[in-house]
Amino acid sequence: MASVLVNPVQHHAANAIGRDFVVGDLHGCVDALRYLLRLIAFDPACDRLFSVGDLVDRGEHSEQALTLLDKPWFFPVLGNHEDTLCAVVDGRLRREWWIGIGGAWAVNVPNERLRQYAARLQTLPLARVVGSGKERFNILHAEFFGTDADLDAGNFSAETRERMLWGRDLAVGNSDPARQRGLSLTYCGHTPMRDIKQIGSQVFIDTGAFGPGGKLTIVQPQALLRWSISVDEARAEGAAALALP
Repeated sequence: MASVLVNPVQHHAANAIGRDFVVGDLHGCVDALRYLLRLIAFDPACDRLFSVGDLVDRGEHSEQALTLLDKPWFFPVLGNHEDTLCAVVDGRLRREWWIGIGGAWAVNVPNERLRQYAARLQTLPLARVVGSGKERFNILHAEFFGTDADLDAGNFSAETRERMLWGRDLAVGNSDPARQRGLSLTYCGHTPMRDIKQIGSQVFIDTGAFGPGGKLTIVQPQALLRWSISVDEARAEGAAALALP
């Protein structure tokens, strides 16, 4: 049985003193993130970085990615890979299945440390809402069919929760975009895209950072700006030596 989230939707006031950014699925590709944060001149004193989830698995630095949870400027939603980690720790899922989707990094991580990670991850919301009115945007992991009001209510059935973490129907063209009518611009990840793709209200920004030819992408919603870099390109620019803000 899935863990119950205390706050499935968290609301954030518009950022009146700095900029807001949203980053695609990180999957342990921390060097690419270091480079992009320097490129955008990210200011941790006033800027905020929201994440569509999937901090861990597949890339090289899952534990480094989890240290972002301690940053006061970092606001992730739960991804299916974090949910999988929690399910393994809770005994609801076999570890072998997790390894099959990229969890091999955890083989040598002590169980107590994994329990500590799971305790933190289980507090993450399924969605975040930033601002209000015409300036509003939402962040969630996979996909959502409904209005802003439906999202704000947070009364998600098990099926809706599963879709928010694992759904791909909209991204692969198997669902009617009209099912999102009444939904503000919503940033999602989960389904790797060759480039950012907007379908109806939902903008898919996972550009496959962990895979061959893939890149990590950061967007600035209000300014409609975006930046992307591959892990190899970032390392060639000395990203591994950069400190996170």
